Amino acid sequence: MTLAERLYPKDKVVLREVGLRDGLQLVQSWPTTAQKNEWLALEHRAGVRHFEVGSFLPAARFPQFADLREMIATVSGLDGAFSAALTLNERGVADALETPVDEIMFVVSATEAHSEANTRRSRTEALEMARRIDAQRRAGRTDPPVLTVGVAMAFGCTLAGEVEPKEVLRMVEGAAEAGADVIAIADTVGWAGPAQVAHLAREARALLGDVPVAMHFHDTRGLALANAAAALGEGVRILDASLAGLGGCPFAPGATGNAVFEDLAFLCRTMGFDTGIDIAALGEARSVLEAAMPNEKVHGALARAGLPEVLTQA
Repeated sequence: MTLAERLYPKDKVVLREVGLRDGLQLVQSWPTTAQKNEWLALEHRAGVRHFEVGSFLPAARFPQFADLREMIATVSGLDGAFSAALTLNERGVADALETPVDEIMFVVSATEAHSEANTRRSRTEALEMARRIDAQRRAGRTDPPVLTVGVAMAFGCTLAGEVEPKEVLRMVEGAAEAGADVIAIADTVGWAGPAQVAHLAREARALLGDVPVAMHFHDTRGLALANAAAALGEGVRILDASLAGLGGCPFAPGATGNAVFEDLAFLCRTMGFDTGIDIAALGEARSVLEAAMPNEKVHGALARAGLPEVLTQA
């Protein structure tokens, strides 16, 4: 069994916790390394197994990720847990390959405008880089880290406006041809509704066959959970979210963050999907986050209303 098959078994719903990377990319303050380790330990105790823990970026510019290597090592020490980290180019991949990270994330854009603004690369150049990264991570390794290629701005772009599904599918197909193990489709600025999500999920899964499709939703306009339900209904089994809904996007000023991890876990339970997560226990990890970043805005319906009484007694 390959690492990709161990990370993403077929027909099992996997919730990836992206709070320590996507959730921290725009914050003004962040947890200490000790607080991050406690956050990880408490979520792992609650049953969370997939953690995106940072970006391989210059520590001088992104000090919130200066302890990334330690975070990867921490996850490696948690039974059955998997780490993921964002890489922007071959240099970042080279740094990642010096660690025991399980999954390398690389992002391309569905629109030319966002691709140029975000990375100063065309979409074609981005896919060419994905191909080089695939070769780089495989060199000399029998079981290399999993490569997930994310397609940003897949439903709408603040720079280019509405995005045609055919443009997204072109990037999805290109990412698969470049060697990606997983394709993640992202509603980066929260434009999508359930019908759009269902259509694109259905088309992408038909196009990719056995290559898993992940989806990443932001709650900018309050539809992240509705969109997640639509994705699950179309067979998507990998979803991203962040504890307390931390996160945002530099291309969507004022937008709220990612789908709330706790709320997404509850949604899965109501739909009959066993994620292996003790939803009530996530509150302890959330408390660490809130204590570490008291000035950051947090979100979540469960945090406000609690679990239904019948579940708290189960």
